[in-house]
Amino acid sequence: MKTILGIGAHFDDCAFGVPGILLQAVRKHYRVVILSIIGDYSNWPPTKGREKEFVAGVTEVCKERGVEMRFLTYASHKFDVNADTKAAVAKAVGDIKPDTAFILWEHDNHHDHSVASVLGKIALRHGGRVLNEDAFKSPREIYAFDNGPRHTVGFEPNTYVNVTDVWPEAMEWLGKLMALQRNVVYDAKAADSALQAKETLARYRGAACGAKYAEAVWSTTPRTQEIL
Repeated sequence: MKTILGIGAHFDDCAFGVPGILLQAVRKHYRVVILSIIGDYSNWPPTKGREKEFVAGVTEVCKERGVEMRFLTYASHKFDVNADTKAAVAKAVGDIKPDTAFILWEHDNHHDHSVASVLGKIALRHGGRVLNEDAFKSPREIYAFDNGPRHTVGFEPNTYVNVTDVWPEAMEWLGKLMALQRNVVYDAKAADSALQAKETLARYRGAACGAKYAEAVWSTTPRTQEIL
């Protein structure tokens, strides 16, 4: 059974960036794990005062989708690339042992995203050196994903995945997370800016590759393929 890992800065980064791909992995009965570097939401206005309840809710919503959610202990804008954070992310990766991993695109207007991307790359590629563990397992494939308009800068994908078959479930997953953020009961008919942005992006990626809905990623390890 393969293990698929998505690394994000925030609780919703992977559920926005690659929900369809992750749900397709669940359908294949793969183990799917999301690692959120931010696990302390006490300094974020939408969740201040209910941060523990919020993290528990996110964990439960992801569990409903067949996804294991893990959190580190950092708060937004209170972590950077240093020895401690590199070791923390590498330790998590070493424990999860992913076969395939997804990380945020490094160039982003949100500092949390940029830092999380660098930490993810270091942990996935060089975690063994960070922890001084020769038996450390690095994933064979690492893909970077974008975080949508007004965040990601200069993202040019080289890999497209048709996610039309899981699209309703992907939107419900993201919608429930957004409802938790707003502290309201989930309503499938309620308009939400994050869902609107994701649908626009998925339709655009689909138009680029001939699908109704698609997700696009950038392979950090291109490989030769037989195309004839």
